[in-house]
Amino acid sequence: MLEPLTEHDLLLFWAQFALLLGVARGLGHLFRRVGQPSVVGELGAGLLIGPSVFGRFLPDQAEWLFPGTELASAPILAIAWVGVALLLVETGFETDLGLLRRLGKKAAAVSIGSLVVPLAMGLALGWVMPAVPFLGEAASRFTFAAFIAVAMSISALPVVARILTELDLMRRNIGQVTVAAAMVNDLVGWILLGTLAGIVASGEVAVGQSLTTVAAIAAFFVLAFTVGQRLTDRALRRSRKVSSGLTGPLTTTIMVVLAAAVVTQAIGVEAVLGAFVAGILLGRSPYQRPEVRRIIELMSAAVFAPIFFATAGIYVDLGAVASWEGLLWAVIIIAVASVAKLVGSYVGALAGAMSHNEGIALGVGLNARGAMEIVLATIAFAIGVFSQDTYTLIVLMAMATSLMAPPLLRRALRDVRPEGEEAGRLEREEILAASVIAATKRALLPTRGGQNSQLAAEALDLLLQPEASISIVAVHDPQSEEACDCAEVLSRFWEAPQDRQVERRRIDASDAAKAILEEAELGYGLIGLGMTEEFRETHELSTLLRELISRTSVPLMLVRQGTDGTVGISNSRRILVPATGVRHGRAAEEVGAVLAARLGAELDLVHVVARSDRGDVTPELQAAALPRSRSSAEHAAQSLLQQATERAERFGAGANGIVRTGAVTSEVVLAAGRELLSDLLILSVQSRAVEGRPFLGHGTEFLLEHAPQTVLAIIFPPDPESE
Repeated sequence: MLEPLTEHDLLLFWAQFALLLGVARGLGHLFRRVGQPSVVGELGAGLLIGPSVFGRFLPDQAEWLFPGTELASAPILAIAWVGVALLLVETGFETDLGLLRRLGKKAAAVSIGSLVVPLAMGLALGWVMPAVPFLGEAASRFTFAAFIAVAMSISALPVVARILTELDLMRRNIGQVTVAAAMVNDLVGWILLGTLAGIVASGEVAVGQSLTTVAAIAAFFVLAFTVGQRLTDRALRRSRKVSSGLTGPLTTTIMVVLAAAVVTQAIGVEAVLGAFVAGILLGRSPYQRPEVRRIIELMSAAVFAPIFFATAGIYVDLGAVASWEGLLWAVIIIAVASVAKLVGSYVGALAGAMSHNEGIALGVGLNARGAMEIVLATIAFAIGVFSQDTYTLIVLMAMATSLMAPPLLRRALRDVRPEGEEAGRLEREEILAASVIAATKRALLPTRGGQNSQLAAEALDLLLQPEASISIVAVHDPQSEEACDCAEVLSRFWEAPQDRQVERRRIDASDAAKAILEEAELGYGLIGLGMTEEFRETHELSTLLRELISRTSVPLMLVRQGTDGTVGISNSRRILVPATGVRHGRAAEEVGAVLAARLGAELDLVHVVARSDRGDVTPELQAAALPRSRSSAEHAAQSLLQQATERAERFGAGANGIVRTGAVTSEVVLAAGRELLSDLLILSVQSRAVEGRPFLGHGTEFLLEHAPQTVLAIIFPPDPESE
């Protein structure tokens, strides 16, 4: 059973927590102010609070606050391990497996080079270091040299990840290669560490145990990305279904991380590897809520990660290098560790067809060792391989390499500019980051098989990125007397391109609107809808559409076929978009630009300058006011259209900016469409409730009724604050 902490132990924990967090965050903020990553200040906080400064000048207070007993250390170190786990979850979120597959040759070459060279140089260094004062009581020359070799080969994935994130390099090719190489370095390092610890404990090489560990790690990776991914998706889907807020998805996310951490810790590898893999699974899941990811990032950056980095620095006692001999060996160890990583990574980068500057940057980035090195040194010291002096020098090397990495990496990457495919990918990601619609990863398309639904499917396929998925659902009331032809509808409905991931499902529900909205809450970014065929006669939205527009929290894409019935979305050659200048209006501009770019169609952006035709204004007064007001309005219109055309160009489409004047905007747009022979009209609007019914605005409803073109309307949910 759990044994409660004493009042004194609790006092120590809260005092340690407060001091470490306050100093780490304060120094981190200070270093950010001078242009360095906050991790440098957070690592430095440990130096100040540890024996090097605090313990040297206020020894009694330091002894009281950090007595060094297991019971006094365990609570704050547990917080630190939570910090490193959350940091690795963040790294997993940012890890792009598809990109890593494309960079496979480069990542493999750098991983091998950054391992083999440091292992060889570390083994040589360990062999020549004097037995006194460096070898521990239980060390042979081989085991000591082998531990030094492993210490040289490790890269601290959490430190590397934090540096890359703060330097905004995680999405760069070099960032992904660095993370992949650091992960491989750590994996091999932990396997070797376990093997060496077994040799020291038993006095013989435990080949069977090492092979078992390797097999267990391989099995973990295979199961994680197959069964584990499906279980993660199912758990997140279930949590979103039963919980309307963020507590359910957040709890599920943390449980996935803890489960993976338990598994990797149990098979003899650090729990942080499990956290990293869990982050990848959670980031890949279509049911993960972006808000949960943001909460994890805030928890890590604000509280837990600073504690982890600060505790890493506490282990360093600079007094151990006060002698000339100690200082000399400290310099030698740091130099060998840095040169080995730099040379190995550089050679690997060149072998992987990377540039000179990229090779230097990889060597600098992978040179950061951080707390993983401290864990290795702690284990080696505990089993008697390292003496106290060696332990201090290895920990000092870990601190020095971690502190050097951020400024040197920033300098090394100063001349490394993204080019070719990478530049195009980064530009595309930047565009999609600001996208309203095109960045959607999952779209929902409820259908009964009508022509308008076919057009909606066609539009979704053209709009969404290749990796996005579309779920087509047919909702049937099981209590209805009408026979359900859902299977036939789903099988015959829309022949999707082979490279598009499409799911077709039947949903049985008596309340179709409720069923669709509940499904939409499971991670969809857009709902595609075809207007009912009866709209032409009734000019009224169906009851289902009204309910969906009124209650949805997800944007809708409403499609209505043109009155001539001949032109589909993919046949459009001239697209008309009203440029309104309002925030939600940009969605129509974005959709128009994406469709124009993919179809090779011409894009017209029309802005209507309102003209007063009120009868109480005399012709003389109107004539006097016109020159000044028209000039000002047209100047504003041209500026608005310039911005709209620039946004369209970012999506790869040229656009014609057109200014029209008129008393009724919708009638002017209708006339412009006829004049320009447009075959597709794109609108966007934010709905609002009027007398309990959804209202799209007089202009939008007028154009839905009277425009001869095919109409595609993006409808955003009402703003709760405006109601």
